[in-house]
Amino acid sequence: MKLIQVSRLLPALALATGLVTASATDAFAQATIKIDGSSTVFPITEAVSEEFQAQKKGAVRVTVGISGTGGGFKKFCRGETDVQDASRPISKTEMEDCKKAGIKYYELPIAYDALTVAVSPKNTWVKDITIEDLKKIWAPEAQGKITKWNQVRPEWPDAPLKLFGAGSDSGTFDYFTEAVVGKAKSSRGDYTASEDDNTIVQGISNDKNALGYLPYAYYEPNKARLKVLAIDGGAKAPKKGAVLPSAEAVETGAYFPLSRPLFIYVSDKSLQKPEVKEFINFFLTNGGELAKQVKYVALPKKAYDLANEHLKKGKMGTVFGGHSDVGLKIEDLMKRETSL
Repeated sequence: MKLIQVSRLLPALALATGLVTASATDAFAQATIKIDGSSTVFPITEAVSEEFQAQKKGAVRVTVGISGTGGGFKKFCRGETDVQDASRPISKTEMEDCKKAGIKYYELPIAYDALTVAVSPKNTWVKDITIEDLKKIWAPEAQGKITKWNQVRPEWPDAPLKLFGAGSDSGTFDYFTEAVVGKAKSSRGDYTASEDDNTIVQGISNDKNALGYLPYAYYEPNKARLKVLAIDGGAKAPKKGAVLPSAEAVETGAYFPLSRPLFIYVSDKSLQKPEVKEFINFFLTNGGELAKQVKYVALPKKAYDLANEHLKKGKMGTVFGGHSDVGLKIEDLMKRETSL
């Protein structure tokens, strides 16, 4: 696991002169908020954490890990972390694990992602791809068989197909396989997998025969190194034809079925700590704007207000029943949140 600490040091003068005294304020200053989980959600949480720590002027330390949604939930459901970043809803197995450990939690949607399929800019033969094409490439039965581009479409070249994607502990892996193949975690295994999306960026950009998938926030700052593909969602898509990922396409539901909600989960026990409660309130107040800054799609203000209302009224649990809903529109997510 790559652990990223985004805390700020206490002023050097105070440390050097021993001005940090044993008081209630200092006890608070030693508090640490532990966060882990999705590398997709990491850019938002990192931005929020940095702003929060700057506001607290070193009084609170925040650590943010990126062990993947699945890896993070293992820790969260053991009570090892305060906040869980997740690029998919909590699963039934994870719900059971949390229940056995006595971990009660709040599920807080914070943004939307356009899961992005990309190739190298050196690739001259593909501009768009269908969900059926992607299924042909990524289904378990494709392993060792679909190894060249012309096996996907005959008009594509007789060239090796090099694949890059999320590791099995990633919520991105779970969502992509469910949206494309039809079953979460159902995928060929002969591809370069990583929970670190920067590794996927590097792999795709360095090989003209490569194809891979990654969160939009990792594509956006690497536009010069990657070529994004428009997605044709097929008969179930609300808009016919291939659609490029964008904020507008996500907001209207046109980018189907690779638009997905992103979450943070916070345990009820952790929320009783004043520093965690303050951090979550700060997240819900500022997370939408910071999500836009790191190239995700912010939810309507009402969504963040609803999340705050759920916290105040003690409305815990999940509205997803242990599974992801592929292609869920923002308006549909809002209806679920309203019904909680």
